[in-house]
Amino acid sequence: MAQPLSQITSLPLPLLRDNVDTDQIIPSREMKSTGKTGLAGGLFAGWRYIGTSGREPDPAFVLNNPRYAQSEVILAGRNFGCGSSREHAVWALAEFGFRAILAESFAPIFAGNCVRNGIVPIVLEADAIAAISVSDAPVTIRLDEQDVTSADGQRWTFAIDAEAKAMLRHGLDAIDLTLQQAQRIAEWQGCDRAARPWIYLEETA
Repeated sequence: MAQPLSQITSLPLPLLRDNVDTDQIIPSREMKSTGKTGLAGGLFAGWRYIGTSGREPDPAFVLNNPRYAQSEVILAGRNFGCGSSREHAVWALAEFGFRAILAESFAPIFAGNCVRNGIVPIVLEADAIAAISVSDAPVTIRLDEQDVTSADGQRWTFAIDAEAKAMLRHGLDAIDLTLQQAQRIAEWQGCDRAARPWIYLEETA
């Protein structure tokens, strides 16, 4: 279960590249398990480290810049999270500590995976992304108000559907969301059991 998300104030990590795909977010060689943990070390491994086999940090890559060591927000370009639908990409981002991504657009499957794992995908216009990048200062994201504000007082609103907002606000995944309807599901099953008892044959010892 993800931590509930209401408000974030963070210096955004600028990754101003278009078409960052899921294999760049976490290369397939870094996916050594099917679990959600143990992936942070492989985040952006192709850019983050010098060479493909070692773990020597590349000082030129922004993730290795100490200024952004505590960043919880990524500032990105167009079509972030494109490519394959691997959920490991979002798991790696979440495990590393990112809670929001500001981008001009997202691959739809990636955006959905973000919501299910406690990361808010926020679409902003190019001029907003540019303004935030130039200021190089913390931004505040308020989920309830659906806005992003800069340190100099600029404000941008973003759209998010009600279900995604509720999942993020309360730290719910898709299963948690379904279980909120447990009573209605039980009532339906009771009616269905009465109408079609042969479907619910009990196992005999």
